[in-house]
Amino acid sequence: MSNFFNQTRAATSLIRRLKHSLINPTPLSLARPRCFTTAEGHRPTIVHKRSLDILHDPWFNKGTAFSMTERDRLDLRGLLPPNIMSSDQQIERFMVDLKRLEVQARDGPSDPNALAKWRILNRLHDRNETMYYKVLIAKIEEYAPIVYTPTVGLVCQNYSGLFRRPRGMYFSAEDRGEMMSMVYNWPADQVDMIVVTDGSRILGLGDLGVQGIGIAIGKLDLYVAAAGINPQRVLPVMIDVGTNNEKLLKDPLYLGLQQHRLDGDEYIAVIDEFMEAVFTRWPHVIVQFEDFQSKWAFKLLQRYRNTYRMFNDDVQGTAGVAIAGLLGAVRAQGRPMIDFPKQKIVVAGAGSAGIGVLNAARKTMARMLGNNETAFDSAKSQFWVVDAKGLITEERENIDPEALPFARNIKEAGRQGLREGASLAEVVEQVKPDVLLGLSAVGGLFSKEVLEALKGSTSTRPAIFPMSNPTKNAECTPEEAFSIVGDNIIFASGSPFRDVDLGNGHVGHCNQGNNMYLFPGIGLGTLLSGSRIISDGMLQAAAERLAAYMTEEEVLKGIIYPPISKIRDITKEVAAAVVKEAVEEDLAEGYREVDARELHKICQSQEELLAYVQNSMWSPEYPTLVYKKD
Repeated sequence: MSNFFNQTRAATSLIRRLKHSLINPTPLSLARPRCFTTAEGHRPTIVHKRSLDILHDPWFNKGTAFSMTERDRLDLRGLLPPNIMSSDQQIERFMVDLKRLEVQARDGPSDPNALAKWRILNRLHDRNETMYYKVLIAKIEEYAPIVYTPTVGLVCQNYSGLFRRPRGMYFSAEDRGEMMSMVYNWPADQVDMIVVTDGSRILGLGDLGVQGIGIAIGKLDLYVAAAGINPQRVLPVMIDVGTNNEKLLKDPLYLGLQQHRLDGDEYIAVIDEFMEAVFTRWPHVIVQFEDFQSKWAFKLLQRYRNTYRMFNDDVQGTAGVAIAGLLGAVRAQGRPMIDFPKQKIVVAGAGSAGIGVLNAARKTMARMLGNNETAFDSAKSQFWVVDAKGLITEERENIDPEALPFARNIKEAGRQGLREGASLAEVVEQVKPDVLLGLSAVGGLFSKEVLEALKGSTSTRPAIFPMSNPTKNAECTPEEAFSIVGDNIIFASGSPFRDVDLGNGHVGHCNQGNNMYLFPGIGLGTLLSGSRIISDGMLQAAAERLAAYMTEEEVLKGIIYPPISKIRDITKEVAAAVVKEAVEEDLAEGYREVDARELHKICQSQEELLAYVQNSMWSPEYPTLVYKKD
């Protein structure tokens, strides 16, 4: 039987090759030769394509096995992960993945088939991009958690085993001095949006090295689906400067550089060279920084934000979504949003996301109080920040400079019965906050003790926001929050949870403060305005528009974020707010045939502005194709 199977397979292969040769005849001298060994070694095969065309041709693609000389000769440098693998290693990697599939395991945090769904969607993406985005847009509520959080975290953890076809570009520490030429290996003459990561802090999973490319790919899928950015004009990028993940360093199948991370000036030099290269080729591109460790997130943001069209989604996007939720919580308490500066907020977590939210919330409060120095200074008194060492006060040694503005005065803390390093439960019990906000990436941090302490809140309707991703890192579950604190709370998380049945026909609404509510609109609005930079005012306008999107009836029920099914409409509204703010700040330079003067006229009418945004959004429709010979 085995012999018959082999003969049948060989015959089928021969028929396929003969059929191909009849449909696509080639001169004898250019025909693909059989692979055989002579005294001189393997005879070379002549190819008539380079770059992505090689990688997308199953006849010639070697994946990660291309040698460095081949990568240079065929314009592949930067289009593949930097680690060169032998064919035996590739086979081993495939077999490891195959064995994993043979074991029926629950591989998703809330969906046992999450990773399998991702594989199926990824294969569709490889075969038919238009259909892929049609499916994604039509089923966005079901598939957004698959292509992005929480499943994307699982994808990144297993990316070396999942890698099949390259998507995006890889710039590594080994490419220093070559990036300006490498960027021209990407075939698109125009790129509107780049999402870049160095893999150092993927969600709450830590350093995943080159495998972090999955986060950039997933993010851009949402840019296409939610914002209508043309998929031929997006570029996911991985900057591989090594990894400090010892498990990956010891893994022979790891696809990235197997060396420890660059640091200091060497690290900065790599990022500088990348930014100069992409903005030289595509001067109007927008670069979104994603999942950089806190150590670099703020420094890089401050280094580039006034020079390039860029933003950091973890610092600014997360902050914007949190601000929208905080403003929604004020509305849900039956108060006007202008009362936001009166809210007492305890924040658990002082990383890039936590500090980003604090800065944005402080600016929002100051803006509502008159937007002056006095207002800005007084706003910080509304926050109590707790990290792994407890309450941060001015007594803290070696305090992070980014957290310093929010350190409590030790005498003031003492009057509240608190001290340096006080536990989260102690802080909640003494402060009695209106909002408990979690951005710690520590699953279960909002323990029974902490939630019991929140029952003493002076708010008529306290808000609990466990915003850390992925699901296993959420500070608490909605069931825990509603059962311990009570039915009359406002709940919002970073990852998706199902609503809670409270009995007697009542529902505890589980809002998801997903960054996808804002970053697509920020990117699209910046693109359509042609703004030179992404200003704080533009980010603030985006957050306020999201907060105002819900009806009064909805927020009083505890629904402070809209359903993901409305994401295209939400993005349109947010993008319009960003465009309008850019025009008002005199930052807009126009987009394509719409110059700054015309854009100013469009912004005079909200209806015209929304129509302008709507008409600029790409939709997945099959185009008419016409062949023209070279």
